Amino acid sequence: MSQKLKIAFYWAGSCGGCEIAVLDLNEKILDVVKIADIVFWPVAIDVKYKDVEALPDKHIDITFFNGSIRNSEQEHMAKVLRAKSKTLVAFGSCAHEGSVPGLANLNNKKEIFDQVYIKDKSNVNPQGTTPQTQTIVKEGTLKNAEFYDTVKTLAQTVDVDYYLPGCPPPVKLIAAAVDAIATGKLPPKGSVLAPLKAVCDECPRKRENKKIEKIYRVYEKVPEPEKCLMEQGIICMGMATRSGCGAQCLKVDMPCTGCGGPAPNVPEQGAAMITALATILGYDGVEGKTKYTEKEIEELINQVKDPVGTVYMYGLPNSILKRKVIKK
Repeated sequence: MSQKLKIAFYWAGSCGGCEIAVLDLNEKILDVVKIADIVFWPVAIDVKYKDVEALPDKHIDITFFNGSIRNSEQEHMAKVLRAKSKTLVAFGSCAHEGSVPGLANLNNKKEIFDQVYIKDKSNVNPQGTTPQTQTIVKEGTLKNAEFYDTVKTLAQTVDVDYYLPGCPPPVKLIAAAVDAIATGKLPPKGSVLAPLKAVCDECPRKRENKKIEKIYRVYEKVPEPEKCLMEQGIICMGMATRSGCGAQCLKVDMPCTGCGGPAPNVPEQGAAMITALATILGYDGVEGKTKYTEKEIEELINQVKDPVGTVYMYGLPNSILKRKVIKK
């Protein structure tokens, strides 16, 4: 490569784990340094927004943008970095699907502010003060980002070229993306940079087509180490989730919660999981009989606590539901 690539990283509405995942490349990060100069990375280097805004359009070769779009500052930077970048990657499940911050779409801005700043028992806020976009102090006017009613994905805000899923993206997927960039072998635009199979295909646990007796939350049961967690009554999203993680969670007795986004050919992850549950609780494909009575099905479904948080933990903003309808 005659000239180094120019790479940027940005952190919007997320926990910051994706930034740490970059460092988890360990010595592989030296390969990044060989092929690229990092021109913008607020968490690591001192570059101001105005410096990025002043760059010519398409000056940055690739931007890895992590985080959902929660406020006006994040939306502004998404648009700036889209204009300044030849290639924009939705890096991690928050940018890809909306992720855990996206569960805020079950409420609106007022409900969130009331709970966080007024109702919470740890608060002492007799005036009921909540964040404002502008506050006048003796030194002048302080400006703050506008907090939006709805959490959006990066692709719901700007055009996205590639998606690198995971919470955070597995190191091997990041390394593979770096190699693809270095060799110029990126797949067609719009591709998800992860394998074309489900987490169940990577899971070493054995399925025995057994009847589920009870639904458990993860803290309620010590699972048998070699058997399918779903058949042990622990809801596992592996059958509806794209692989690439090596089923790491399942190898330590934790169910898949769906951070890889929808499995290939699954347009809607939550709906796919609900369909899978319906199939499991439906007919026995071998004997042609129902495994469960209607009463048993109803009892099992009622044992699924927080169904939205279970099947849409990472994908509510990107689902067909997108958010709860709030009456004005």
